[in-house]
Parts: sequence; C-alpha cells; structure tokens
Amino acid sequence: MEGTGTLFIVLLVTLLFLYYLKQQWARRHFPPGPLSLPLIGGIWRINFGIGWNVETPIKLAEQYGDIFSMWLGHIPVVIFSGFEAVKEVLIDRSEDFSERVQTPLLTTLGRGKGIVLSNGPNWKQQRRFGLVTLRKLGVGKKSVEGQIEEESQQLVEVFAREKGQPFDPALAITNSIANVICAITFGYRFPLEDETFKKLTEGVAFTLKCGMGLFHLLYEMFPWLMKHLPGPHKEALRATEMLLSLAKKEIQKHKEQKSFQEPRDFIDFYLLEIEKRKNDPTSTYDDENLAQDIHDLFIAGTETTATSLKWAILLLANHPDIQDKAYKEIEGVLCSSSFSYQDLKKLPYTNAVLHEIQRSKYPLLFGIPRQTTKDVKMRGFLIPKGTIVIPNLYSVLLDPKHWESPKEFNPKHFLDQDGHFIARKEFLAFGAGSRVCLGEQLARMEFFIFLVNLLRAFRFQLPPGVKELNEDPTPGVTTPPHPYKVCAVPRSSSS
Repeated sequence: MEGTGTLFIVLLVTLLFLYYLKQQWARRHFPPGPLSLPLIGGIWRINFGIGWNVETPIKLAEQYGDIFSMWLGHIPVVIFSGFEAVKEVLIDRSEDFSERVQTPLLTTLGRGKGIVLSNGPNWKQQRRFGLVTLRKLGVGKKSVEGQIEEESQQLVEVFAREKGQPFDPALAITNSIANVICAITFGYRFPLEDETFKKLTEGVAFTLKCGMGLFHLLYEMFPWLMKHLPGPHKEALRATEMLLSLAKKEIQKHKEQKSFQEPRDFIDFYLLEIEKRKNDPTSTYDDENLAQDIHDLFIAGTETTATSLKWAILLLANHPDIQDKAYKEIEGVLCSSSFSYQDLKKLPYTNAVLHEIQRSKYPLLFGIPRQTTKDVKMRGFLIPKGTIVIPNLYSVLLDPKHWESPKEFNPKHFLDQDGHFIARKEFLAFGAGSRVCLGEQLARMEFFIFLVNLLRAFRFQLPPGVKELNEDPTPGVTTPPHPYKVCAVPRSSSS
C-alpha cells in the first residue's frame, strides 16, 4: 500500500509538471514576464516580491521590457509601458485594442451595460449619447460652469469654517465633486447631510476600494470559489447594487414628473431618447442601461477629479513658491471676481501647474484595462484575441525619455523658455483614441474653477511642526494621497 501511495504521488507530480511544461510551450509567443507558477501565475511577484503600488508595473517594465506579460493564474495580462508602446495601443492601433475587459468580476459589476465596461453596439450607442448629452447640458459652456462655480463656492465656505486651523479636506472635496455630477445627472444638488447623498458617495468609495486588490485578483482567477466567500469583493458588489437602486429611484421620479418633455438633466434626455427610439429594434436605450450610465458617471466622474484636487492642495502646500506664483498670476489677470474656463488661456503658469499636478500625480493606478479585438502581432509577439491589455498611462506620465524631471513636481514641463504654455503629446492623463475619457472636458473645467476659487480665498500652509506632507500615493484603482491635514489660511489674514 505504501509503495502504491508513493507511486501515485510521483505520477501526480509528473502529470502536473508535464501540464506546466505544456502551458509554458503554449505561452511562448507572449511577451516575457515574471515566472508563472501553477495556480497562482505571476502574482507571487506582486504580493510577495516587489509589492503592489504605482511603481510596480514600471519596475517590471525595467526588467522585462516595455511590453511584458503577467499571468493571473491561467489568465494572461499584457502590460504596455512608456509613451511609445502606449501610443501604439491607444492611437496607432486603437481598433485592435478597443474593447473593455470581460472578466468574471468586471462582467458582474458592469453587466455588459452602460458606458465604461460595455462593448459593441451597446457601448457605441451609450457613449455617443453621453458625449452629445453632456454638450447639450452645457459642458464647455456657461451653464455647467455656473453649477461648478456654485459647488466651488460651497467648498470655499466649508474650508472657511476651519478658520485657518489644520483640517482634513478630503471628504469636503469628494462631496463637492459628487454634487456636480448630481446636478448634471439628476438636475439638483443634495444637502451634504442628506442620507441618500451619503449612501451615494459611500457606494462609489466601496466600489473602487476592491479594485486591483488581492480579493479582486482572486475573484478573477477563482470566481466559482470567491462567489461564496466573504471579502471586499462582496462589499463592491453590494455597493454597485445600491448605486443602481438609487439611480432607478431617480429614474422613476423623473418618469412620474414627466419632465423629459422639456429635458433639463441627463435622465430627462435619456428618457426622451427611449421614447424616440421605442420602435427601433437596434436601440439599446432602456432603464437598465440608463441606471448603469448613471452608475458609471459617478464612478468615473467623482473620485478621479476629487483625487486630483486633493493632490493639488497637498502639492501646493508642500511647494509654497509655486502656489504663490500661480496666485500672483491669477490675481494679475483676473481683475474681477467672476471668471470663466476660457480665461485659462490667459494664465500660462497656472495652466502649467494644473497639468503638472495631473501628470505627476495621475489619479489612477494605471488606467482602465482593455482587451484585444483580434489576434495582434506586435514587436515579434503574438497577443491572442480576447487577451487583457493594460496601457500603463502612469508610466507615460513619468517616462524619463520624455520628461526632464519625471518624478519631480515641476510646472516647467509645460512651459517654453518664454513662459508660454505648451501642450505636450505625452500628456495622456485622459487617455486617447476611441476610449478617451468621456468626461475630459468636464473634469478640466472642474479642476480649473475649483482650484482658482480656492487659491483666491486661501493660502494653503503646512500645519505647525509639519515639515512636509507625504507625497506617496495610496495603492488602489484610484491613487489619492495618504490622509493629511492642511491649513487653509484666508488671504486677508495671510498677507
């Protein structure tokens, strides 16, 4: 019996080894990458080797090249780093890499609906509608600027209550940015103490919290197991259901009010589109897609802009010379209290500061993954159809081949020798190609209007005894700064 058991173990080990060799042979055309072990693939390198943060893919690219593979169990992921490689994916061969990933967790979260995680005719119709409707609602025009201005002034009032004492600005910033999305989507803003509003912002935070963490990776590798185990992935799924439920309640309110006959917000325009297309068999416009669109607008439009604004305050407090120079330019050019987004063209240094904040502290871990639409041959590698690909936008914004001092906060990256603002093709903070960020124009407007109003009202200073705020990002789908406190000193008392 003992000999039989030993023989069985030897046979099992041999079969596993042969299976492993077969896998390695099948993967020979993929780009190189960390050693892929049975069951876990290459994630041992992430969690037990160099650690998982914004620098991880960059360090792996230094070892394996601008195009490398990372296996999540049996799932291949190909990561592109640096401007040239990412440009090839997003711009030069955009159609080959245009689909969103269809993994177990992301499919459950997105359900093939909405804008961010859908593909095919559904994505094309929903995205086109989103672009057209945001323009109708005034993105890039005075009407939306007024809503952003209102929220920025509300944030100024919240900061003023701190009377120059150290405080954490994070929650107030997130609430203000979320209310901009509320105004565009629902047609009104929420009081900050409103329970529905609190659920909304908490739902967004929970959904993003799980992303790219260990439990997310385990779910993608072993969905049949993770569906039955507790963890952050279950919180994310519950948060998604809660957001969709809140969206459906707002949709029902709009239907009962019949306000879509004279549309005033995103829901109204969508309900009107459903009515127009009710006899079109190719239409994807329905309540489920509308609810998912609303979910996507909050997930994509709240945390990224809020994260950039949190970084802005931290960086300006750490670099008072840059803050003072931007403030001096703003006060010298914007003579009256009122201003518009178009005034940014008159503020080259401030414009450079805004771009440099978003370059040096990209608000996402690396961007949103995609998958190949067909077999792709690139630089001698074969990337099969349906392979997950990650264009690492973070690596583009820190590419030492294109930025003079990539790891420094340096507005000169966007200025010529005469102090004029220069647009940089390497600035891909909003992506590029067919999947470029839907809300890019809205985010740019928000960032400018909020920051100008805050700088005109306050000088941001380090708390007493603090020499410097931590500039290392926290790891996750979004990469906000570690919690910090700052002093928002009213300008009248700081001069």
